[in-house]
Amino acid sequence: MLRSCAVRLRTLRVLRDPPGVARPWRSFSSEEVTLEDQALPKPSWNKDIRFLFDQFMKKCEDGSWERLMSTKEDLISQARLFTRSFEDGMGFEYVMFYNEDEKRMVCLFQGGPYLQGAPGFAHGGSLAAMMDETFSKTAYLAGEGLFTLSLNLRFKNLIPVGSLAVLNVEVEKIEDQKIYISCTAQSRDQQTIYAKSSAVFLQLQLEEDSSL
Repeated sequence: MLRSCAVRLRTLRVLRDPPGVARPWRSFSSEEVTLEDQALPKPSWNKDIRFLFDQFMKKCEDGSWERLMSTKEDLISQARLFTRSFEDGMGFEYVMFYNEDEKRMVCLFQGGPYLQGAPGFAHGGSLAAMMDETFSKTAYLAGEGLFTLSLNLRFKNLIPVGSLAVLNVEVEKIEDQKIYISCTAQSRDQQTIYAKSSAVFLQLQLEEDSSL
C-alpha cells in the first residue's frame, strides 16, 4: 500500500510540470508510456469553460497560479483514471488551476451526457466525484494529504448537462496531520450555487522509494 502511495505522490508531481511537458514513465509494462495532457481546450468545451480557461492562463503568466496537467494513464495499474475514462465531451471535462500562496484551487468542470441523472441535468454523484478529485489534488499540493477521511456535501441546484460549474476550493486549516478543505460549486456568473461541501484529508509522509 505504501508503495502505491509513493507512486501516487510521483504522479501528482508530474501533473505540476509546465504546460506542454509530457514525460515518459515506466509502469508494469516494459514499454514506455507518454502521458497525454487532457487539461487543454477541446472541441467539446463550451464558450464558458473556454473563456475562464483563457482568463486563468493569463493569471498563470506571473506565476501566481499554475495549471495542473491531467492524464488518462494510471501509473499503478495502467487503467484510466475514473474521471478521465470517458470519450471526449461525453463525461468529465475539466481543468484545475492552483494558487500556492493562497492554498486555493479552481476547477472548471463541464459534465457531458454520460453523466446525466435527471433528464437534462448532471447526476449529483458526478459533482461529488469531481469535488473529491479537486479536494484530493488540493490536499496533496497544500500539505501532502493523501486520503479522504470525510466528505460532506449539500446540493443547492441541479447542473444542466453540458454547462460549466466552477469549483472554488480553499484550505481552511491544517492541524494534527489533517487538512480541512471547503468548496463551493457555482455558475460562471456566480448567481447560481450548485453545491457546497467540506472535506478532511489525512497527511501521510512517505520516504522516497529508490527502486521505482
